[in-house]
Amino acid sequence: MFARSAIRIRGACAAAFVAGRRDAFALRATRIRGAFAAGCRAAGFAAVLVLAIGGAAAPADGAGRPQPPDPPPADGRGQLPQGQIPDLGRPTEAGDEVPTFDYDAYFPGVWTFEWRVPDSPLGPGGLITGTETFEPGDGRNYRAVVEAEGPDGPFTVRSTVIHLAGQRAFVRQDADSRGFAMLRAGRIGGDLGGFYTIHYETAPFEAGGRQVRLRMTTRLVSPVNYRVESRISVDGGPFTNFGNAWWRKSVPGVPPPE
Repeated sequence: MFARSAIRIRGACAAAFVAGRRDAFALRATRIRGAFAAGCRAAGFAAVLVLAIGGAAAPADGAGRPQPPDPPPADGRGQLPQGQIPDLGRPTEAGDEVPTFDYDAYFPGVWTFEWRVPDSPLGPGGLITGTETFEPGDGRNYRAVVEAEGPDGPFTVRSTVIHLAGQRAFVRQDADSRGFAMLRAGRIGGDLGGFYTIHYETAPFEAGGRQVRLRMTTRLVSPVNYRVESRISVDGGPFTNFGNAWWRKSVPGVPPPE
């Protein structure tokens, strides 16, 4: 009798154990299915997001095929000039040589400028605005024309420029319609960061009945901008600030910044 009772008890325990295992497996399966469904929903959302981004970045044709972006204009219109430092494919090193400045790749074209100057024998103080047109040359000899408006009215400067590339030097003769002319010369240096600087100094010249000398530092800070820092000496006196000016290149197809 006791043996039969023990057998029944063991059978009941086994049945309960099996039922518990079945319930545990069922609960685990439910959780797995829920996680799988959530993953599918997330994957579906990601797929929609990718399609949306892809659709915005690469428009499709009538057959749904993505189209490549429009190529740049064949004549280069609308393309900003590039810097003169080559891409070496590695960090620059102290022994790397700075390329010789390429005048023809930088200056030719129309540049606008603004220059606020103090009173001087060159004219009354105030804002000078205008354009400077650098004409193409033969690799050595060039011309430039400034058409400007100053506090005392419009004026023109016609310049002859000699670029001695091998000597890394410039010579420039300016004839100013305000009644004076100046000769300036200087050297150009650069660094591997792509910045070139021209250090000009004029010979003494007469303006407004006074003897004047100018020193100018032209910093070519980008392919479309350069800054001129000027100092003036009158009648042999000390050099004092003569204003800083910005020149900005007009690039066809590219609107000027606001």
